[in-house]
Amino acid sequence: MKTTDRILQKLKSEGSLTAKNLADDLNMTSMGARQHLQTLEENGLLEFYDLKVKVGRPTRHWRLTSRGHAQFSDRHGELTVQVIEAVGTLFGEDGIKKIALEREKQTLEKYSESVSKFTDLKGKLQQLKNLRVEDGYMAELTEVGNAFILIENHCPICKAAKSCPSLCLSELNVFQKLLGENCKVERTEHIIKGERRCVYHIRDTLN
Repeated sequence: MKTTDRILQKLKSEGSLTAKNLADDLNMTSMGARQHLQTLEENGLLEFYDLKVKVGRPTRHWRLTSRGHAQFSDRHGELTVQVIEAVGTLFGEDGIKKIALEREKQTLEKYSESVSKFTDLKGKLQQLKNLRVEDGYMAELTEVGNAFILIENHCPICKAAKSCPSLCLSELNVFQKLLGENCKVERTEHIIKGERRCVYHIRDTLN
């Protein structure tokens, strides 16, 4: 993978970073990192902002622009939006809801076989995270106290979801059904609302 691609991947998965952060993580000099960052900025893929600190000069942080985010796959985005719009024209809101429900059913069936092999919540979530990675969501799982945080740094159906918000609701429904009624699944960050990532807070209500 080219260095510029590694930088884009890093910023996509972790959010804004400094040149020093990137240099340390990618084993290069700060000067080398800055050169790559400036090239990516000139190409319209990155932007920066300066953060004031108590002592010394402000710290420069780099992040992806909308064009930078667009470098990551949005599976069949344009075609899917066109299909959704056509369904809405022909069959109205009920037709669009049926699309979301059918996708929810198919996703649940696809995930259930793998996730149901595990009886504990942690095992189920680790498998769910793996499935989401395979589907292009750049997912991560962390454990915080008696709860879990599932993070999705990318949404490969973002364009379709903006056109059909029911798709996002159906994904939340899939997680809830997979994990069972004794689990509470709450989405605390949402890409569609302009945030960098989707974040789900998950806990076992019996503990």
